[in-house]
Amino acid sequence: MEPCSATARKTWSAFSCIVTCSRSMAAMHKSRWWHGFPSPSLADMFEIALLGTGTMGTAIGRRLLATGHRLTVWNRTSERTVPLVDAGARVAGSPAEAVRDADVVITMLTDAVAVRHTLVDSGAALALRPGTPVIEMSTIGPRAVAELATLLPAGVPLVDAPVAGSAGAAETGQLVVLAGGEKTIVDRVAPLLETLGTVRRCGDSGRGAALKLVLNTALITAVTAVADALAVADAVGVDRRTAIDALGTGPLGGAIARATATDAAFAAALAAKDARLALDVLGDAPAPLLRAAASALAAAPHPEGDIARLADSAAPEEQK
Repeated sequence: MEPCSATARKTWSAFSCIVTCSRSMAAMHKSRWWHGFPSPSLADMFEIALLGTGTMGTAIGRRLLATGHRLTVWNRTSERTVPLVDAGARVAGSPAEAVRDADVVITMLTDAVAVRHTLVDSGAALALRPGTPVIEMSTIGPRAVAELATLLPAGVPLVDAPVAGSAGAAETGQLVVLAGGEKTIVDRVAPLLETLGTVRRCGDSGRGAALKLVLNTALITAVTAVADALAVADAVGVDRRTAIDALGTGPLGGAIARATATDAAFAAALAAKDARLALDVLGDAPAPLLRAAASALAAAPHPEGDIARLADSAAPEEQK
């Protein structure tokens, strides 16, 4: 049994409510918060609905469970929820069932279409309790975030909080979380987001999604540049290891580290989707590197493989 928080003790005392400090947080959660005084902060909330249990969703779910939260999960392919269920999560049969009793909802899905279908078309948004924050962590771009905000019921706040970092970083709480939204709402969810890593406050709604496009554009074009540089190394007879070592000490040093990573899982197909999102906001503006990278990603022979495999694709057959 966990004692109730000092904040909760003071609040209930102020309203002459009898609450003993031996009362569990679970019992506190089931109590009604009447009289219009503030609801508890998300630092104390622990009923989380996670919609989407792909590679990153699963890693985030593991972190949430490891930091003591209760987790209900849903995924279109139910088999992908098994690792989190084995770790202690509850599986829901539908998005609406997953969010019905949640204190906060997190979406980590493939794209904007999946987010809209899961939250809106499925009826899940109507099952949300008023005031339940939705934290949108997928990479969908600022326009889709703005549209989503208009589709959620009145009184349901939205925070866009895509992340930078790998699944391994998610499990160890070392992500960079790019949070956009109304300041008071971001303040509410910040304690929860901080369990996942460093929270970077980006401004108003959609600004987190916007910065994620900037970061992914840099990543995508840099890794593609490494692939091109290695293709030239092959053409002129420079050993790949020699080329990688030399490139690692130059301006592509960071990109070399990512292009040679073996523990990352940013699928080329997802990177191609993110490149298209960036191109959509650019319109007719010139962005030759991004356009070239988008084409390379679209033609990747291993679309489900990590973007590091772009460099493999450029290698002669005898080196693959």
